[in-house]
Amino acid sequence: MTKDIKYIVNALLESYEEHSEIIKIDTQDQLNRSALIETLEKLRCVIFPGYFGKKNISHNTVEYYAGDLIEEIVFNLSRQVAHALRHRDEYRESSQEVVCQAATKLTFMFLEQLPSIRACMATDVSAAFDGDPAAYSKDEIIASYPGLFAIMVYRLAHQLHELHVPLIPRIMTEYAHSITGIDIHPGACIGHHFFIDHGTGIVIGETTIIGNYVKLYQGVTLGGLSTRGGQSMKGKKRHPTIEDNVTIYSGASILGGQTLIGKGVVIGSNAFVTSSVPERTKVSVKNPELRFKPDEQTKRGQTSTLPMDAFWDYVI
Repeated sequence: MTKDIKYIVNALLESYEEHSEIIKIDTQDQLNRSALIETLEKLRCVIFPGYFGKKNISHNTVEYYAGDLIEEIVFNLSRQVAHALRHRDEYRESSQEVVCQAATKLTFMFLEQLPSIRACMATDVSAAFDGDPAAYSKDEIIASYPGLFAIMVYRLAHQLHELHVPLIPRIMTEYAHSITGIDIHPGACIGHHFFIDHGTGIVIGETTIIGNYVKLYQGVTLGGLSTRGGQSMKGKKRHPTIEDNVTIYSGASILGGQTLIGKGVVIGSNAFVTSSVPERTKVSVKNPELRFKPDEQTKRGQTSTLPMDAFWDYVI
């Protein structure tokens, strides 16, 4: 048994030397994913005080509650930001003091945006309540809707992304992705009153621009036409622009950096869109039919069809 273990360890050591690009040893830039997730949960308590966490709060205690959380967030997040900054060229060889000062400054710049993030989240809660007849209260939306959680994580991560903090924004949004099935890149730009209904399977790419009052259903992809260009495509507009008051139904794919979906457009389920759509247009898949076959006890062998266009008019 001991010999077998030693053999495996020696084989792993050889692998560590051969593939050194996927190992972290003796480095100053190792992020603690668990600490980041814990910080994210504290940020959720700050965004929605009273909904999460173990403490009951009142008007008399909310100041102390917020102060205690912010102090913990500053302590933990600034250290993770310092690790992340080592991945930026200008900080690779800097002293620890310089890196820590920069990390603390960036952490406070990020936290100063919390009131504006909360204001935007309030519009997202309203959009979810107004847009979902199954929602009985805003409390229900805040406490349980996966789409709202994914949007909140995105809005926090986007602020860090705008401050050019490496790694952390993507770790945050991928954590939300793993829980909700909603993949929003922190580089995307998303307006207010954003509503994700159901949510599972949604993909929003890095250079996507989404306006205000936009509603997405499950399985929607806002992606690139091709990734074959790899790193040569970095920094280019690869994902679509969605203007205000657009609704995109389940399973639709809108692809390409030059694709612009105009104001008020409604895109039907399973549509595949790779070119721009003018304002106030309805887009649906062409010509499919619904087939109805009566139970044999009622009418043997008879079928009927309903053109999808007629069905679509009814749904919208």
